[in-house]
Amino acid sequence: MNETILKPLKGRLLVSVPFLNDLFFGRSVVLLTEHNQLGSAGLILNKPLDTKISSAVKNFPEFDSKLFLGGPVENSALFYLHTAADRIPNSSKIFKDLYWGGDYEVLKSIIHDKKISPEEIKFFVGYSGWAPKQLNMELKHNSWVIAATTVKNIMAKNHKRIWEEKIKVSSKEYAVWSRFPVNPSLN
Repeated sequence: MNETILKPLKGRLLVSVPFLNDLFFGRSVVLLTEHNQLGSAGLILNKPLDTKISSAVKNFPEFDSKLFLGGPVENSALFYLHTAADRIPNSSKIFKDLYWGGDYEVLKSIIHDKKISPEEIKFFVGYSGWAPKQLNMELKHNSWVIAATTVKNIMAKNHKRIWEEKIKVSSKEYAVWSRFPVNPSLN
């Protein structure tokens, strides 16, 4: 499958091109959680913060899960991806076996009762958002490559290499840059 011709859709990845010099989106992989005529939204999968969810959110039960930077929009709000729609009501389906959001009080309860594991959920502060047609314009300016993904890939603990892996698979043009340092002068 030639992923370079994929269209942006809910459940697809946006992989930033190697030369995108942006604090939030440089070497980022964004999962599109919405893409329609009203705009696009997503969560950055590979920008972990140096804190655990239970120490960052007030009155949150103890839980051994990292918190990720989801993007620059609503950066004081909490978002979550999960594979537990059967236990978290009102979840929104992204694609088969992957959901986002849902009843927050139920989520806290199942965490407290140890009925969900860190492998089943990822937490994000903020999200990435695009106005109508904005993402399409960025795609025309070659800021992103679109890639397919799986639940396993999204929920994997090894978030550090996802950009390298996806840029190699998604674009032969950028594959050589996958191992290039962010700042070559520090090499």
